[in-house]
Amino acid sequence: VQLVESGGGSVQPGGTLRLACTQSIRKYCTAWFRQVPGKERELVASMRTSTPITAYYADSVKGRFTVSQDLDKGAVSLQMNNLQPEDTAMYYCAARQGYCQYKLRDYDYWGQGTQVTVS
Repeated sequence: VQLVESGGGSVQPGGTLRLACTQSIRKYCTAWFRQVPGKERELVASMRTSTPITAYYADSVKGRFTVSQDLDKGAVSLQMNNLQPEDTAMYYCAARQGYCQYKLRDYDYWGQGTQVTVS
């Protein structure tokens, strides 16, 4: 299974970006993590794309980020609105079978990451 992230970049505070995670073989749960140097990778949002369809958001991004499926592209996207400097990080897509979980170790497949910079 290959995961490929796209859509990162640099924006000013208050700006928007949309990340996409394309999967070679679609898994039931896709999650977005982020990491800044010197800190642990943290879960930002996740989405189970099979019934029951559920989504999870970290408190720090609730109301600003939205995860969704793009069935035509076979991708799971992360719409990020009202970006703030504290959102600056490398963003990683991860996937697993079954229900979504909260820990890094529960995810079997990872992308290479895409940088998001807000300044």
